[in-house]
Amino acid sequence: MNPRIIALYLPQYHPIPENDEWWGKGFTEWTNVAKAKPLFYGHYQPHIPADLGFYDLRLPEVREQQAQLAREAGIEGFCYYHYWFGNGKQLLERPFNEVLQSGKPDFPFCLCWANHDWTNKTWIKEKSTKRDSMIMKMEYSFEDHIAHFHALLPAFKDKRYIKVDGKPIFAVWAPRDIPDVEGFISLWQKLAQENGLPGIHFIGYTVNASGKSVSSNKATLWDTEHAADYYKDILNKGFDAVISSGLARAQSLCHGKLKMLYYYMAGQTFLPATIRTDYAKAMRHYYVEEDSWENVYPTLLPQWDRTPRAGIKTDPLVNSTPEKFQETVKNAIKLIKDKQPEHQILFLKAWNEWGEGNYVEPDLKFGHGWLDAIKNALAECNR
Repeated sequence: MNPRIIALYLPQYHPIPENDEWWGKGFTEWTNVAKAKPLFYGHYQPHIPADLGFYDLRLPEVREQQAQLAREAGIEGFCYYHYWFGNGKQLLERPFNEVLQSGKPDFPFCLCWANHDWTNKTWIKEKSTKRDSMIMKMEYSFEDHIAHFHALLPAFKDKRYIKVDGKPIFAVWAPRDIPDVEGFISLWQKLAQENGLPGIHFIGYTVNASGKSVSSNKATLWDTEHAADYYKDILNKGFDAVISSGLARAQSLCHGKLKMLYYYMAGQTFLPATIRTDYAKAMRHYYVEEDSWENVYPTLLPQWDRTPRAGIKTDPLVNSTPEKFQETVKNAIKLIKDKQPEHQILFLKAWNEWGEGNYVEPDLKFGHGWLDAIKNALAECNR
């Protein structure tokens, strides 16, 4: 049995009235991607899509092609980012709603609640030097949690919905941000059972190192030694599992804590604040021993470059190639090989985050290389 690779999926490839108002008429993820320029010697920008072109997710043909590409690479399904802000307000919901209502593509899916505020810095680099201001705030309430569950119940009951231990997966991007998260989880488990489901398999996204203390949430000099504490902090809140990211740990161990501290502090000012890390070197530090825990689902990171969104004030990985990514996939598979088959899960970060240089869809430079890397690594693990 192959490891279960689930790809995080960004739906921001169709215009919506809110984005038209905030970022300009016709804004989508492609707006930043197409305008990207090299910012330092050897910088690979812009990234241009190949087979699918600058697609529009309102077209069902595009969604079918994406599913076919993913299926051929050995990806189990898509995990759609779900933007629910409270009081019934959603954004970017159209692609997933059409997938759900049409029954097409016939390809597994689940949801990740992207429960973060949108500010004037969320999507567009021209705003990055201006003072942060709120444009869409997350709102939480008991009543809204109930409405949220019932809005998603048809998805949870869809035959395509991805399950673990018989329960539909529901991932949460910022689990620590939900007030009384234990109460939220308990409520949804109760509602699930009342509506004919065995429960929900809750997964919280977290890091294995950070510039903030896991206990106090105060700034610290990049704690890279206590991944278990970061994971347990989420699991102890009632989550069944965690999605783990090792990027901050990798960067800190590659550059040192003082340089990371300067990068963080300069990022709060008008000073230049770019920190570049070689992809292969970063991947040597990306995973930790605790990623082999039964209830930890590591991430696969093919590439990382947020300069289309953030400009110079960001932290790109450089020298990424499909060949190096294939080694990353193989190493991740080794980490999870002793888990129960149903828990051998890797979250691909991501399928189509083009504005973060973080995708596996075909591009002009590498063609199908990123997808072939996954396919080849899976083939090797089955030999």
